[in-house]
Order: sequence, then C-alpha cells, then structure tokens
Amino acid sequence: MTTAIDHWIAGQSTAGTSTRRGDVFNPATGALSGRVAYAGTDDVHAAVTAAAEAFPAWSSTPPHVRARVLFRFRDLVESNRDRLAEIITAEHGKVFNDAQGEVTRGMEVIEFACGIPQILKGEFSENVGRTVDAVTLRQPLGVVAGISPFNFPAMVPMWMFPVALACGNTFVMKPSEKDPTLSNELARLLAEAGAPDGVFNVVHGDKAAVDALLEDPRVEAVSFVGSTPVAEHIHKTAAADGKRVQALGGAKNHMVVMPDADLDQAVAALMGAAYGSAGERCMAISVAVPVGEETAQRLRERLIKALAELKVGPGMSDGVEMGPLVTAAHRDKVAGYLDIGTQEGAELVVDGRQSDIADAGDGFFLGGSLFDHVTPGMRIYQEEIFGPVLSLVRADSFAQALTLVNEHEFGNGTAIFTRDGNTARTYLAKVKAGMVGINVPIPVPMAFHSFGGWKRSLFGDHHIHGPEGVRFYTRNKTATTRWPSDTAVTTEYAMPTHG
Repeated sequence: MTTAIDHWIAGQSTAGTSTRRGDVFNPATGALSGRVAYAGTDDVHAAVTAAAEAFPAWSSTPPHVRARVLFRFRDLVESNRDRLAEIITAEHGKVFNDAQGEVTRGMEVIEFACGIPQILKGEFSENVGRTVDAVTLRQPLGVVAGISPFNFPAMVPMWMFPVALACGNTFVMKPSEKDPTLSNELARLLAEAGAPDGVFNVVHGDKAAVDALLEDPRVEAVSFVGSTPVAEHIHKTAAADGKRVQALGGAKNHMVVMPDADLDQAVAALMGAAYGSAGERCMAISVAVPVGEETAQRLRERLIKALAELKVGPGMSDGVEMGPLVTAAHRDKVAGYLDIGTQEGAELVVDGRQSDIADAGDGFFLGGSLFDHVTPGMRIYQEEIFGPVLSLVRADSFAQALTLVNEHEFGNGTAIFTRDGNTARTYLAKVKAGMVGINVPIPVPMAFHSFGGWKRSLFGDHHIHGPEGVRFYTRNKTATTRWPSDTAVTTEYAMPTHG
C-alpha cells in the first residue's frame, strides 16, 4: 500500500493543483512506499503567498515569544525522535541509530535558535557626537526558502528554518523528492508548537518547484545544500535577481594519515567516515592519504580486514552498520564508478558488488569498496561519488599530502590523524578547506559554530547555521539619532565628523 505525500501550505496538508507525482521507495526492500506531489508554479506561488501574508505578524512578534515556539518545537522533536528516525530509515535507508543521530544534530540547531533574544541584541553607542547616539539593529529579510538534499532529510532542513524563523522570517521548504515525508512531519510539529499558519510551508517536487522559488520576486533569500553543479546554478540564478544565497555544494574530503598516527584509531575513524550512511554524506571521507609506503601498506591491510567484517543490511535490523543506497539509480551510478576506476588503472582491492548481504532482497544495496593506487588524474579521485567507495592515494611526505588536498577543486572538509602537535597545527593553518578535523574524521561543527566549505564546495558569502546563519537571515540597520534640544542649530555643508 502506498501513501500519498502532499504539500504543507498555510498550516494544512494540500495536494495542490498540479497532477504530477513522483515515486518514493523503501531502499531496503525496493518496494514502492509512497507517491509525492510535485508542485507546479501555482503551488509554489500559493506557498510563497502564505509565507508573505504571515510575515508581518511573525516578524513583529517579540523574539522571546518566537523562541518559546521553538522551545516547544524542540521538545516535540525530542519526544518524537524515534518515530522521526524510523521515517528516515524507511525512506532514505540509513541505519536506525544513524537516523536517530541525525535528528539529534538537527535538534541542536533548534536549541541554538532558542537563544535568539540574546543573539539579536543590537549595539548602542552613546554620544558618538555631541547629543548624537548610534544604534545598530538586525532585522529579518521576509520570505526565505530552503532546498535540501536526500541524504539528511531531518538535519539539513533544521540547519536552515529554525534560525530563519527565530530571526523573524517566514519559510518555504523544498525537500528532496526522494525522501519527502520528514519535512511534512516537522511542519506538523511546528504547528503543534504554536507556529502560526503560513510561517513554515513545504512544497515537494523537482526542478520546476526549484525554478519557481528562484523566480518569485517575494523570496528574499535561498539556502541550498546539494551537488556543486546545482549549487552553482542556484547561486547564479538567484543572485542575478538580487536574492541572498548560501549554496553548499559537493565535496571530496581527504583524511591524511601520518606515520605516527594511532592506526587502530585511524582505521576505526575511516570505516565510520567512509561507509557510514553508505557514504551518502557531504562530510564523508572518500580519500585516505597515507604518508609513506609503510603507513600505506599497514592501512590497506587493516581496511581490508575491517571491510570483511562490515555488516550491511536493512537499516532497522539489529547490528547492521551500513544500509542500502537511496535509490536503484543512485546505486547503479556508484557501482559504475567501480568500473571507471578499474579502467583508469586503480586497483580495486575490495569490490562491494561482490559482498554477501543478508536480507538484501530487492533492496538498493552495495557493499563497501576500496581502491588503492589512485592518482589525482583519475575520475574516481576528481569527482564526488557519494557512495561507499574509499580511495587510497599514497603520499611520500606531509608536504605532498598537503599539496594534494589543497589542489583539489573541492574544499569542504578534511582531517589529519597524527600524534604530533606541530604537524597538526601546520595542517590546520595551511590546508584549504572550510572544516578541519584533528584526529576527528567528520568535523561537523556544533550548532553554535557554522558549517561550510571553501572553493567549489560553497557558493555565497555565508556558511550555514550558527552565527553565520543569523547574519544570513537578517539585515543590518544602523541609525544615528539626535533629538531636538536648546542647542543652537547650524547648517553644515562639510562631511559630518561628529567631532
């Protein structure tokens, strides 16, 4: 039996006016589980209209009152965490405890946003000139939109809308059509928490829905997380119409393993970072860079052994460490890279297509794969595979490893494993990436810091959530004030200096 997944506009579920719908699958079984409405221009227009009509009242609501709504929303997310995680596992495929962790990380951003009364406090300077004062305010933009990917249907939307709403904006969310249900559930919980109708809206669909959001002049800003080609398109299109844009793109995250590293720790970290969530993470480690031949050989041997013990299966099964990929098409695309790498001359040490996966059935499974002797000229090194494929790129020295990372077109995240503080400090200072882990494989910042990469991993000036998120979703306004007094008034033609 399939479920109808509709939009959420002006506080209620609606099928919209478009008759187009898309299929939603359970990746663990391959079965059709739902049919999601695809928004047309009229549906997007209705959602933006609802948000625009809700903006005046919501933006004038005191920040501490908006925070109370978010406090209640946070409590509802926490009490429904397991149910939300089950929805994620059923539509995305990641293992249940990973889905639980995703909900928790999203909830941390809500907690940050609950502190908005303190964060939005402005600045005041008395007597910048004789009887002249200055005050700086941060005010909301208006209607803002978020476009999120399939790999984190809870966490990435929650990177966006809690901060935006806390700042006084209203929101239109366009989640991935591959796993759309979670955004509707968040909309229902927000309504239960007391968010007025129209403050948060959800439209589902494909490029047509995205283009309608980008073209609507009432949308003041767009947040996006996804692939680099789409991020670049959204940035160019939206910015050309004067919208603010934060567009987070692709990644090819490297982990440098120094000869002095704790190899047991490094291997455990690599297994989780490369194969957790089937490698469908923008912060996944997809390239390991062992420094020195001895380090490379020892790392290779331990990874082969660990991969032989990796438990792959349906995400709700006990003891499973890696679930299926999100769709059959994506699984086949990732598997195609195994052929590409072999043709390019890389050594396919472990072929995930040959993995013995219990209870695989018709699910979209692919075991963990490992390449060795990968070189920078290969497509499997240059391109984001977004699957459970790890490449070993051997380096002769720390300097060569650092150059390798810095010359890649992506600069999202990176990590180094070493016991040497000077090496770690040098790497942190000189590596060209937005997020760096020192003996931490996936350095995703906590909610009170900001998330974002460098180079072709980010388009726009602002990282997402944390202080950067507040700056993105607000405009700065500075007022200089003087009130009538008995002081004589003189006309000034020179540039005022408040001297």
